[in-house]
Amino acid sequence: MVTELFAPALYESLFPAGISRYAVGGLLVGLGAVVIYLGTAIPAGASTFLESTLSYVSDRSRFQRYVSSRDWRVVFTLGIVAGAFVYALTFQSGLVSSGLYESGTTGQLYDVGGFSLWLTDVQPWRLFLGGILVGIGTRIGKGCTSGHGVCGVGSASRTSIVGVMTFLAVAIGTAQVVMALGVSP
Repeated sequence: MVTELFAPALYESLFPAGISRYAVGGLLVGLGAVVIYLGTAIPAGASTFLESTLSYVSDRSRFQRYVSSRDWRVVFTLGIVAGAFVYALTFQSGLVSSGLYESGTTGQLYDVGGFSLWLTDVQPWRLFLGGILVGIGTRIGKGCTSGHGVCGVGSASRTSIVGVMTFLAVAIGTAQVVMALGVSP
């Protein structure tokens, strides 16, 4: 039974495009979490960005509890956006090539200002609604996948482990329902 877990056929079926892109991505996310923790002594997480940003304009105690950490949270969030932008300008545009990049299947390449960028075909209202639901879910779950999944599970937090199991179960179930209904972008 244990030898079946290490069988190449299992990995080929689970990761038909190879495992290296996931390993590199995981290492970069983990390294980022370590750098943030070493620099701030606070576990990384993106879900508190809105509340910490609102502390700049609101005197409510709910938002003011983030005053001491709001600056790095803004930088963290801007870094997420900047990283995606740099990736789009380099790998997605074709300026830099790598075996780790494979263009998306729910979008098209467009020429924008001399760069080829991949843009999704997902309807804007679906992106907006999905973002709202994710935002509500992260507040109800008291954290997001980066906070619970990377830092919480990594520190053996029982709350985070239960949270991540719940995230995964709901995500897998939702994906199966959406696929069964034939919903497309």
